[in-house]
Amino acid sequence: MLLGCSSNNKSIKVKGSDTEVNLAVQLAENFYKVNSDFSIAISGGGSGLGIASLLNGQADVANSSRPLNEEEINLFKTRKIELRTIVFAEDATAFIVQKNFPLDSIDVKGLRNILSGKYKTWKKVTGQDVPVNIYGRQSNSGTHSFVKKKLAIEFSRDAKEMNGNAQIMEGVKMDVSGIGYVGAGYILQDGTEQPVKVLKITEKMGLPAISPLDKEAINAGLYYFQRPLYQFIPTTSWGKVEAFIAFEKGALGQKIIRDSGYYIIN
Repeated sequence: MLLGCSSNNKSIKVKGSDTEVNLAVQLAENFYKVNSDFSIAISGGGSGLGIASLLNGQADVANSSRPLNEEEINLFKTRKIELRTIVFAEDATAFIVQKNFPLDSIDVKGLRNILSGKYKTWKKVTGQDVPVNIYGRQSNSGTHSFVKKKLAIEFSRDAKEMNGNAQIMEGVKMDVSGIGYVGAGYILQDGTEQPVKVLKITEKMGLPAISPLDKEAINAGLYYFQRPLYQFIPTTSWGKVEAFIAFEKGALGQKIIRDSGYYIIN
């Protein structure tokens, strides 16, 4: 997406996280309404792509749903690229199934067994002897890395690698035995709940099952799969990006973040 046209010192390129891309577009559109001398180009493709774009001098802001890894940190040091790190919102990863799926909640151990491929069918979880179909992201996705790390697994080799949250949502809607993961902000779009079921998650049997859409639980830090959302900005780009970051942190920016299904950092 491209908004506006202007000189290079007010032309901002934002690349990266697919989890954040819809939110970034909303923020940019509203920022442009009061800062029409700026132009902002926004694209997704995954956190890894955004970070690589910074390393290659092809972006001013990398949206990322994960922190930098050790290899990336070393590359920035080697190339003498200094970064500012902004944590501008919080997201909860939602695990989704078809609307009529015979399960409302799952514990972390069961999820680990499903997504790792240890369970090939749903029989031990739902009693139904139907194959598990996993809709996931590619390895350059921050959400892929986040889920993998939280569950301490390697994903099943049979997992489908989708380009983004929207594709995962569409796949799961059509698949009676599918399971996928998306950013909670994708569950509510334009105030309309998507035709999928969001599973509640419990860390272990006997503990409360919590929804990623439960704002009070998220604010209390109780959901197992909640995480900060990052923006990495080279110091050489800070001058032209600073006004946009200030807008995000202002009253309207914070309202847009909340209204888009994301959470404010307290």
